This record gives sequence, structure tokens and C-alpha cells, in this order.
Amino acid sequence: MAVDVKRELLKLLREDEEFRYAVLGLLGLEEILKAIKSLQEQVADLQRQVANLQKQFVTLQEQVAGLQKQFVTLQKQVASLQKQVADLQKQFVTLEKQVASLQEQVAGLQKQFVTLQEQVASLQKQFVTLEKHVAGLQEQMVRLSGTIAALGMRYGVLTEEVFRDAIKYLVEDLLKVYKVEKWTYYDKSGRVFNAPSIVEVDVLVRDGEHILVEYKAHIDRSDVTELFKIGELYAEVTGVKPRLLIVGPTAVSRALKLAEELKVDVRTEYVFQ
Repeated sequence: MAVDVKRELLKLLREDEEFRYAVLGLLGLEEILKAIKSLQEQVADLQRQVANLQKQFVTLQEQVAGLQKQFVTLQKQVASLQKQVADLQKQFVTLEKQVASLQEQVAGLQKQFVTLQEQVASLQKQFVTLEKHVAGLQEQMVRLSGTIAALGMRYGVLTEEVFRDAIKYLVEDLLKVYKVEKWTYYDKSGRVFNAPSIVEVDVLVRDGEHILVEYKAHIDRSDVTELFKIGELYAEVTGVKPRLLIVGPTAVSRALKLAEELKVDVRTEYVFQ
């Protein structure tokens, strides 16, 4: 009896699929199948994740390759910058040497400038002393000329030409201050003497300064007017405005007054009314 039941069960398991699944369900196979299905779904999800990771890996590989290229480029740029820095350091050292050299030159020039300033100050003092000396000699010259004129008039031996030569000697050869030149010009318009004539005057020249000088044994108004007109003609012809100077042992007061108005310098020893 028991054997027949067993045989019948085995037959149903082989031949009846529904019976077989019912038995399997009773045995817990349904739970196993669900677990297997869940595992299959998890595997599929993992496969999808792996595929995504593979894509990300490929992307990362591409990014790494790009970064490697950038790194190589940066290495080259760094090497170039290092070379530039080295060149700049060399140039900086060269500039430092040049600056040091220039500083030494400037220090030398400053010393020379101080020395020149001292020399200029010394020359200025010497010039002031020389001017005083020249002024004293000029006064002595005027006094000497007055004495010569007075003696000449007393003994009747002085001429205007002799007086002129004496003054020229004192100014040019003795004092060595001015260079004496003779200016000769044909005044065809008669500006000086109111008729066409030759105008002659002595010119003292020093450092661009021109002084027209007339030497008279006796200075009158007409002498002042004549020299003033010659000065105007000289300025018109040469383009240089000169100083005007009349030297003589004696002069009349009206001549001095006119000379002051016309800005003519008069050097004399004796003044008569």
C-alpha cells in the first residue's frame, strides 16, 4: 500500500507540472525563485552601474590625457619662464653694475661741480677786485689826462691829436682792458654833420660791449650832440647799440647837462660854467 502511494506520487511529479510546482511551492521553491529574480535584477542594475562606471572611466581617461597634455605644455612654459628669469637675473646684475658705475660718475661730477662752484666764487671775487682796480685806474687816467691837458694849455704844447694818442695808449696798451678799433663810415645822408661826410670814431670792445669814445681837449655841447648822432648811426649800421663816452680834461657845465639828458658818459677833471 505504501509502495503504491509512493509510485503514484513519483508519477504525478513526472507527468503533472502543476502538481510538481505545487509541491515545489510547498517545499519553499517559490521563495528561492523570487530571491533568484531579485538577484538577477540586482545583477542587471550592477551591470548598468558597471557600464556607467566604464563610461565615466573612459571620460576620466580622456580627461587625464588632456591634463597630461596640459601638464607637458605647462612644463614647457615653466622651463621657458625659468630661462626668462635667468636672463632677467643676468640683466639685473648688469644693470646693477651700470647703476653702480653711474653712481660713481655722478659722485665724481658732484665733486667737480663743487670744485667749479668754488672756482667760480673765487673768480667772482677776483672779478670784483679787478673791476675796482680798473675803476681806480680809470680815475687815475682821467686825472692824468686832466693834468696833461692843464700843462698843455699852460705851455701851449698840447694838441687834440696828442691827447687822443695818450688816452688810447692808457686804455689799450696800459690797462689791457678793451680792444680799441677805428670805425669809419661814409654818411651819405649827412645825418651827423648835416652834409655827406666820412665819420670816424674810436670803438672800445670788450665781451660784446661796444663803447664809442671821443677825445676832446675841451668838451662843449656840440661835442655831445655830435657823438650822440654818431651813436645812432652806428646802431643803425651795425645793429649794436653802443655806450657813448667823451673824455677830456675840461668841459662846460651845459655840456654835462645835455650829456645827462642824452645818456652820454662824460669823463673830465675841470668843469667851467
